[in-house]
Amino acid sequence: MNEAAPRPAFPFTALVGQTPLQQALLLAAVDPAIGGVLVSGPRGTAKSTAARALAALLPDGAFVTLPLSASEEKLVGSLDLEAALRESAVRFSPGLLAKAHRGVLYVDEVNLLPDALVDMLLDAAASGSNTIERDGISHTHDARFVLVGTMNPEEGELRPQLLDRFGLMVELHNAYDARERQQIVKARLAFDADPQAFCAAHEAAQRGLAGRLRAARERVNSLVAGDAVHERVAALCIEAAVDGLRADIVMLRAARALAAFEGAGEVSVAHVDRVAEAVLAHRRRADPAPAPQNAADAGHAPTHETHSHSQVETSAETDWGELAPELVAATSVKGVIPLPSKKR
Repeated sequence: MNEAAPRPAFPFTALVGQTPLQQALLLAAVDPAIGGVLVSGPRGTAKSTAARALAALLPDGAFVTLPLSASEEKLVGSLDLEAALRESAVRFSPGLLAKAHRGVLYVDEVNLLPDALVDMLLDAAASGSNTIERDGISHTHDARFVLVGTMNPEEGELRPQLLDRFGLMVELHNAYDARERQQIVKARLAFDADPQAFCAAHEAAQRGLAGRLRAARERVNSLVAGDAVHERVAALCIEAAVDGLRADIVMLRAARALAAFEGAGEVSVAHVDRVAEAVLAHRRRADPAPAPQNAADAGHAPTHETHSHSQVETSAETDWGELAPELVAATSVKGVIPLPSKKR
């Protein structure tokens, strides 16, 4: 008996009423170093559907869900030191970061994860690689993925230091426009009735979008931003009273990714304005203090707590399970005293 064909993902091009989320996801896919997308919104606003749809546009189409019960070893992988001593090589058992390479890593209720795991996720999302060390042995592998997290602040906030490290944030809302609700319901019912036929109807649009995404990823690093763009970024970040310079860097990366996706020859101020809200939504202070007028005032501006407004969506995703070990060359870590199971 032939097994049933796997159910396809809902087409990204068929999403209705999700323009801000679609833009944020595409920008993070063009340049994963942006640092991922934090999504808030009530249940049933298609957060996981959009993340799965994005994965279908990426080269390998991997969609990996990180369960709240995941351990550090499950996330980053593990090293078999006995094999290292016996075979002069390291048996590396890949974790979920390796499985998500070139795809999407989805974390529902990311604010409920231990801070240490969130830190590891954000490190890998920004750097595109993962390194694990144990007893003087290390292994590094590529881990370039789009991180998509959701959270409900009523169940606990992310520390501001972690919240700031998410590149973009999008807040979703319930649809109260009758026409839009009808479009969403009709599309969903059509997909559920015959997923293959529904996807076939959107195949040309999906293929075109995947091509644009691939081309943008190839050219994004060649685009430059002029002084006017840098001035606009600085002005927006100062107005929002953000801490540090991460917002400036992310905004420039996001604007560059948008320009690359649209095939522009250079980054413009208009690109900056279109990405600014997603960059500042979780970094903007509620009651910004006026900028210091001189150097003497610089150390006395009052501080304000960073916060965000978000809601939760439950996920029915299951764990990927253990992956087969891989035999890799051993690498000694010299000049340091490593700690057991410590990720750097």
